[in-house]
Amino acid sequence: MVRFVKLCIGVVAICMIFMGAADVVAVEGEVPDTNGETVMQNNGVGDPALPKIVLKTEGLDKAGEKVGYGIDLLSEKVAGLVGDWVNLKVFAGITWIKLLFCLFLVFVVVLIERTISWSITKKIDTALSIEGAIPWQRIFYKAIQKPLRLFIWIYGIYGAISPLYVHFQTPDGANLLQTLAKNVSNLGGIVAIFWFLYELVALLDARLLKWAIATESTIDDILAPLVGKTLRIFIVVIGIIIILQNLTGLKIGPLVASLGIGGLAVALAAKESIANFFGTLTILFDKPFQVGDRIVLDRYDGTVENVGFRSIRIRLLTGHLVTIPNEKVVNSGVENITRRPNIRWLTNIGIPYDTPPDKVEKAIQIIKEILDNHEGMKEDFPPRVHFNAFNDYSLNIQIVIWYHPPDWWPFQAWVQRTCLEIMRRFAAEQIDFAFPTQTLYMATDDKRPLQVKPLSETPRRQ
Repeated sequence: MVRFVKLCIGVVAICMIFMGAADVVAVEGEVPDTNGETVMQNNGVGDPALPKIVLKTEGLDKAGEKVGYGIDLLSEKVAGLVGDWVNLKVFAGITWIKLLFCLFLVFVVVLIERTISWSITKKIDTALSIEGAIPWQRIFYKAIQKPLRLFIWIYGIYGAISPLYVHFQTPDGANLLQTLAKNVSNLGGIVAIFWFLYELVALLDARLLKWAIATESTIDDILAPLVGKTLRIFIVVIGIIIILQNLTGLKIGPLVASLGIGGLAVALAAKESIANFFGTLTILFDKPFQVGDRIVLDRYDGTVENVGFRSIRIRLLTGHLVTIPNEKVVNSGVENITRRPNIRWLTNIGIPYDTPPDKVEKAIQIIKEILDNHEGMKEDFPPRVHFNAFNDYSLNIQIVIWYHPPDWWPFQAWVQRTCLEIMRRFAAEQIDFAFPTQTLYMATDDKRPLQVKPLSETPRRQ
């Protein structure tokens, strides 16, 4: 936790360095009042204008002017000693000494960038990696390495050629080259900052991954990267909005409001995709099943292989792969077979109707002895054996047992052994199993004589 706090402080410090390198951040739409406080301008429709972030470069511009002026003075002094050829102009009134000096500054920027990049790479290679701990420093250095290089290149080149801007200024005070360079630098600086934030999400990914590994739920393994992806999308969207505002001056608020009707139409057209997305969130947070669970969904019975943004994939017992939209998953009943605490075995044994009652009792006793304290029994779930029905052609003995743990193939092996033992014990006691039969009674049967009465003796209905 202490390392995390230190890392957050480091992130803030780096961001301050980024902003300090470009002097300050100005927010378009804010103007200082007479007391020096900052107030928001109104956009004319009663709502405050959305802020437009601009990285100010006045400090670099002033430094470039001073350096350029100093080079001009130095050229004049040198020219007085060695001749006017020193002030030979290359183009646009730029002397070759000033041009060479700017090239030297570019070389210095490259040297600084290479040195800092090498130093960060060294930090990444030498960062300590503790087993079971998140490598905060390594992730942080990797996140800042490329954005910082871009930041140094952008503002380093801008500052290196700043002594040349004065030569492109028009009489009315406009300077196309400086404006273009400033806009490019502003764009590059914003990209570097949001690039750094985008890469820094890896810290959150590592923390969530560690949390997901510590939990038993496999759904957490899907939820962990989902949070990082969502945050990255949010950073990209915000960055694009700010870049568009800086480049075009477009007010995003009124634009979003004007797209309300169009957005409604798009939402209606994509309602199934939206339903699937919210179905995904329901699965991730309610966790009715995990990856690897065997479930029965609608008419599909199989193992969950993947949970995606739009659908889940189930490997059926037949080996076929079925893709089911998440919206259908949350609107249907899901039977999670993997999470059952036991396997219930419900079966019926029929014995013939001519079996004497004492043998029926003997059959029940034999079954109870076989099932007593069986391998899958728990004390709270004893086997149940009862003579419970007179079927069409048999006396029914019902057997109900609960097998623990719910391992299917060991359970099947136990059922086989139990059934064979019941057959052996019944055969030893000469107890038969019933099978579908029909009995016909003949009119000439002496045991069951058929009595026939004339219709005249039959009582009439009143």
